[in-house]
Amino acid sequence: MTRRIELGVDSFATTFTRSGIAVSPTRRLAVLIEEVEVADTVGLHAFGIGEHHRADFIDSAPAVILGAAAARTKTIRLQSSVTVLGAADPVRVFQDFATIDLISGGRAEIVAGRGSAVEAYPLFGYSLEDRDELFREKLELLLTLRSETYPHWSGRFRPSLRGEGVFPRPHQAELPIWLGVGGTPASFVRAGMLGLPLMIAIIGGQFARFRPLVELYRNAARETAVPAEGLKVGVHAVGFVAESTSAARDAFFPGWRDMWARLGPERGWPEPTRSQFDAMCDPDGPYLIGEPQEVAAKLRKLSVDLGGVSRVNFQMSSACDDHEAMMRSIELLGLRVAPLVA
Repeated sequence: MTRRIELGVDSFATTFTRSGIAVSPTRRLAVLIEEVEVADTVGLHAFGIGEHHRADFIDSAPAVILGAAAARTKTIRLQSSVTVLGAADPVRVFQDFATIDLISGGRAEIVAGRGSAVEAYPLFGYSLEDRDELFREKLELLLTLRSETYPHWSGRFRPSLRGEGVFPRPHQAELPIWLGVGGTPASFVRAGMLGLPLMIAIIGGQFARFRPLVELYRNAARETAVPAEGLKVGVHAVGFVAESTSAARDAFFPGWRDMWARLGPERGWPEPTRSQFDAMCDPDGPYLIGEPQEVAAKLRKLSVDLGGVSRVNFQMSSACDDHEAMMRSIELLGLRVAPLVA
């Protein structure tokens, strides 16, 4: 029997449209907060804000956006998606999310990762050659800050802490910290050894191909004898819901095509096509795009393929210029899809 799956939304706060004309940043942020409010109203479990530092995204300060959302919502969990920890100061990250936690009454979560986009590293004065070591060291510090108010800590990339107090402390007894990962086996092992919940970004390939990596995570946790209650598997996936399969695909495709036409060349990817997109949406593809019953069935398959998942967040901000379709997708996700995977 498939366990209950928490559902959420992730946004990258994109500003470009299918017409190629950028949305006003002021308007985009206003609409984004509306999206979080609707997600809260229909009972979705989480809303995440990504982090990018480029002209066509306005999520470079996700903690500020999440703080605004915290004041306008009641029950939804508010998380980063992801915090590019290697290019950040863990003290400031902890303080930001502890503050969000206080504003929200205990609903903040951090998803920490190296980040698939790398523009943050040179922007904040770090070498990409140090990316792995930066993340390892700063994750260690962030976890120390979670458990110690007056930490003593030293490392290579940040001045030492010698018992200075780090405030405020969060509302929650322990601020949730997830490890955001892609397809690097060492990252799955690290999460398991630390006993951290895992958030997997799946934007390509069949779900089942991630099962061996998830098993690495679970085996590492068992071998390290970490408490089982901390182990969760979450998935960040491209998704969108409409009244019919064709409506969902037609609404999402233009923004998806434009986004990957901009980002794909940076990663050596070919020009995106409709046939490629449709294949990703098909039953064996990684996109959770369709009508409610279809999306729910694919969520259940995802959970089976990975040996059980706790949370799935839908990255649907590529359709940002169709405001009505976005809001309806969020409504359908909460009212029609969530009950089918409860």
